[in-house]
Amino acid sequence: MNKSINTIFLLGYMGAGKTVIGKSLSKKLGFKFYDLDNYIEQIEGKKVSEIFNEKNEVYFRKIENKYLQEIISKNEKKIISTGGGTPCFKNNLKIIQTTSNSISVYLKANIETLVKRLFHSIDKRPVISHLEDKSQLKEFITKHLFERSFYYEKSDVKIKTDNIELKDIVKLIKELI
Repeated sequence: MNKSINTIFLLGYMGAGKTVIGKSLSKKLGFKFYDLDNYIEQIEGKKVSEIFNEKNEVYFRKIENKYLQEIISKNEKKIISTGGGTPCFKNNLKIIQTTSNSISVYLKANIETLVKRLFHSIDKRPVISHLEDKSQLKEFITKHLFERSFYYEKSDVKIKTDNIELKDIVKLIKELI
């Protein structure tokens, strides 16, 4: 393990496995785990969906940027699971890329996998909660992923998460650092 890495960023679309993989990796490496959306919810005392509805996305992206920098500045070994849109807004991607002693990992899942994973939690995710069936979800993900892939692909490392076990993904990331 490379002793100089002290921050691991997990990037990718919702449903790619950022939180599940981050928590598991955190146990294996002894790094502190931060889910950026959960961090924001704890400090703001509101769900991300409530912030979106009450304030708007522009406000959310502003505080998301602030809290991302806050977590990065913590002097500890950490894993940061970003929100699906985090790298696509403000100067977040530049911040991620220029954080010293860090590595960014794009957890990449194909559209079929994402539809399968997200369909059962559709009502819990504000960005897709208005969609009514799998074909609408697939269409939405296809368009959204096309827009966001440009940012995700700039990660240091890309790992496909479709047909691979959690323990194997964790092992892969562990070997990289």
